[in-house]
Amino acid sequence: MRTSAPALLPILRSRVQGDLLALTYLNPDREFSVTDMASHAGASVKTVAHEVERLVQTGLLTDRRMGTSRLVRSVRDSVLTRPLTDLLAVTYGPLPVLTDALSGVEGVEQAYIYGSWAARYMDEAGAVPGDVDVLVIGDADLDDLDELAREAETVLRREVNIRRLRRSAWETGQDAFVSTIRSRPLVELRLTRPTEHEEQRP
Repeated sequence: MRTSAPALLPILRSRVQGDLLALTYLNPDREFSVTDMASHAGASVKTVAHEVERLVQTGLLTDRRMGTSRLVRSVRDSVLTRPLTDLLAVTYGPLPVLTDALSGVEGVEQAYIYGSWAARYMDEAGAVPGDVDVLVIGDADLDDLDELAREAETVLRREVNIRRLRRSAWETGQDAFVSTIRSRPLVELRLTRPTEHEEQRP
């Protein structure tokens, strides 16, 4: 079934396609199995396999077989590589970049992107987001989070704001800020444990 063009980058076929391209092009030194890609994109393995096949056929992704696994990565020697990487960084980039940055960080229990970027990601029409708002649940060190935000800004080319909430404040939901956040689009980052995070690297 054909889906409408995604609000973040309407030249793409679908949000899943944007997620897969951003994952691979913003991690050019890594290979991903189709199963890994499905987990990152929050899509079925069948859907991701279909999109991967299309992207391999058009020369935007490359793949190889290792046993029964299909390993996929970005194409690094194409004239499209640099401009496509730049375009993905400022559109779909927050999801893979912030997931990678916050995975395994001590005290980060959950994390969400909210605000205008989350709204565009969930296909609400509107202007290109000027910044990225991130909510971290847990007791992570604020200085560490500020440093991560500054590092992410260099890749995403826009301001990154990370706000931390204790688990109790998030679960009670009595704060006006929490109530507002819960009423608007939220995109959860699928964080990995340190061991899982390292195992994904080739």
